[in-house]
Amino acid sequence: MIELEGVPELIDPVMVAAFEGWNDAGDAASGAVAHLDREWKGEVFAALDAEDYYDFQVNRPTVWLDNGVRKITWPTTRLSVVRIGGAKPRDLVLVRGIEPSMRWRSFCNELLGFAHELGVEMVVILGALLGDTPHTRPVPVSGVTSDADLARTMDLEETKYEGPTGIVGVLQEACTHAGVPAVSLWAAVPHYVSQPPNPKATLALLNRLEDLIDIRIPLGELPEDARAWQLGVDQLAAEDSEVAEYVQTLEEARDTADLPEASGDAIAREFERYLRRRDPSATTEPGDGSYRRDTAGGLSRGAKRKPEPEPPTGAGAPEGAAAGSDGGAEEAAGPSGTAGTPATPEAPEPPGKPEAPEKPGSSSPDA
Repeated sequence: MIELEGVPELIDPVMVAAFEGWNDAGDAASGAVAHLDREWKGEVFAALDAEDYYDFQVNRPTVWLDNGVRKITWPTTRLSVVRIGGAKPRDLVLVRGIEPSMRWRSFCNELLGFAHELGVEMVVILGALLGDTPHTRPVPVSGVTSDADLARTMDLEETKYEGPTGIVGVLQEACTHAGVPAVSLWAAVPHYVSQPPNPKATLALLNRLEDLIDIRIPLGELPEDARAWQLGVDQLAAEDSEVAEYVQTLEEARDTADLPEASGDAIAREFERYLRRRDPSATTEPGDGSYRRDTAGGLSRGAKRKPEPEPPTGAGAPEGAAAGSDGGAEEAAGPSGTAGTPATPEAPEPPGKPEAPEKPGSSSPDA
């Protein structure tokens, strides 16, 4: 285990995790955790040893220059902490990394060791999957858990999924067996425009996270990026009659399915959520970054080395998009529409310039 100056003493901590790769369609989940880390100026305190969990021929290290000195950043999973200010301060432990190549059980046990030492009250794992959902409608976000009691008290779905799974599913089950409450939030990304980034799906995950753990997240430029992304896809779809017709078919199916949900209670919940987000008194500010440190050193397992520095912006490409199906089934199919198919890395495009949508029928849609 690699660590910095010890483990901070936290207030009502919740662990929020996301992993690039199979469970991260459009980089929506990893983008959400990156947004939290950026907006609240996360303080990295530990990183997992890359040698233990990554195949460097699959996830290659990156070389970059620091004042003319060449340095290497190894693919890994980093843990940072942010303090949410306000009337009722609390802390988030952010876990951001790449789906490991090997030794998944040991990987999960290391993360659970941190959760135990930090007094984490709940683990929330973010994911994104490909689905038959139109880009013009609100992004569906499913909240699932393996804990029947937690499903009832937090209005979540109790997962019934069977099939291939990724690190999100494995980590959630590890939490359940360890007695740590765990929830996964899944955003459905349109399979015909799956190229990263997808700020609209990232925004939907953050909105759902707000509701789940009752915090106010500063959104910055994300809403504007989401609008620009949708406008760009609208323009590209309008240039192809087949794609436009397919999107219209998805819209009609979605509207028909959502009609029973447009009840008075559902509308009231949405209105309450809108008012809560507009309430200036609910705004949370980042803390001053100071924590009371564990002078004993805290988690001292293994070698004590500082984590490798993050590369500058633009160094390294994401590991690819996730996949799945709609309606809360975590990992139903691989990124190319075939169960278990590994992802192919794609370089992200600017939010305002999405790549052209795939024509329906040009590739196998994800089940």
